[in-house]
Amino acid sequence: MTSASPIRLVIFDFDGTLSDSGDWFLSVVDELARKFRFRTVRPDEVDMLRHKSSREVIEFLGISKWKLPLIARYLRRLVGRNAHEIELFPGTPDLLEQIAATGVKIALVTSNAEDNARKILGPVHAARIDCFACGSSLFGKAPKFRRVLKKMGVRPHEVLAIGDETRDVDAAREVGMRAGSVLWGYAAEELLTAMQPDVMFRTPQDIIEYVAAHR
Repeated sequence: MTSASPIRLVIFDFDGTLSDSGDWFLSVVDELARKFRFRTVRPDEVDMLRHKSSREVIEFLGISKWKLPLIARYLRRLVGRNAHEIELFPGTPDLLEQIAATGVKIALVTSNAEDNARKILGPVHAARIDCFACGSSLFGKAPKFRRVLKKMGVRPHEVLAIGDETRDVDAAREVGMRAGSVLWGYAAEELLTAMQPDVMFRTPQDIIEYVAAHR
């Protein structure tokens, strides 16, 4: 990967990156725990879990790997029924508008469903996204990334992938793309810093400025 290569495509994660769904997820986690028989999360454990990797969180909660697709499918249905309760982060609309204005393409890769993402984005903001690759498994973003690159006709070193969790960094590196981490999502800053992504963003404006300087 050559960090000096111009960015032609930005791939965003959705939940915790563009969509402020954290509080909503915490409101349904006990329901998920009862249905799929894993450990519930006490309020005083939330910050501790933000300092653990995605795999460590799953281990802490005692979730068997075979249950992950079932939980993801059920969660997507819950989001679909409650999309009106989930909002975008305040800077998301301007972020998408400004990046689209530069001519850099935008893709969305998420474990959430495309219909859910479109509902939460709304038609105006959804129209700024050139490629949707949704419904990935929890640790299945890398294959989705590769399909997006092929569809958009770009090479890995021309892409910046942005997310809020350790698994987002891992998937970007597996494909050979630049990994960007936002500091307003799920994972704690200390955890993301230890992952050493190529770039970290404190605000959506930081992303706008970075893309403008590297396109």
